[in-house]
Amino acid sequence: MPRRKQSAVGTLPGFEHLNRYYDKAHAMEAVKLLPGEYYVSTRSEVIVTVLGSCVSACVRDKVFGIGGMNHFMLPLHHNERPQWGSSEVSAMTRYGNFAMEHLIHDVLSNGGLKQNLEVKVFGGGRIMNGMTDVGKNNIQFVQRFLSDEQLNIDGHDWGGDTPRKVYYFPKTGRVLMKRLTPLHNDTIEQREHAYMKSIDNQPVAGEIDLF
Repeated sequence: MPRRKQSAVGTLPGFEHLNRYYDKAHAMEAVKLLPGEYYVSTRSEVIVTVLGSCVSACVRDKVFGIGGMNHFMLPLHHNERPQWGSSEVSAMTRYGNFAMEHLIHDVLSNGGLKQNLEVKVFGGGRIMNGMTDVGKNNIQFVQRFLSDEQLNIDGHDWGGDTPRKVYYFPKTGRVLMKRLTPLHNDTIEQREHAYMKSIDNQPVAGEIDLF
């Protein structure tokens, strides 16, 4: 039976275009993130993504239950920052510095407070053969970024050589993570190679209840 397409009613402005579906296992609406996307929610729903060398940060105000997740492929882009709401934003959030800035900005602009922020980080695996360790660079970037912003990392699962599927519940901060078998699933590596190429060509194991 095909998944029921979910309505964007109640979604914060700017996120209506993201892929939504009904997650039967958790009996709630879900948003699936692809590389270069991020999402912020004030509702009880789950954000889902699959990570190889990419990194996702999960950021929430643990008092007010406003939170979100990003999914970025490369650490830094040094061009002039685009303005919030501009058409360039979706292209720039493929890079960690923009992905982190926009995620935190949207959590705070929707009622979150910096002193209440809780941060969890996932991904950064070494799964792309024949390339520099993109995952390690992403991990080092996000550690530096959060240190510079004086934000602690409250939980993480990163590195290694296995892809991950992550479920994040921004209302509660709960994370579920499933390790995927790299030997039997090269889809993620192929997708990331294709995504890396598209960036160059464009202008700018069991489920674990971790936290």
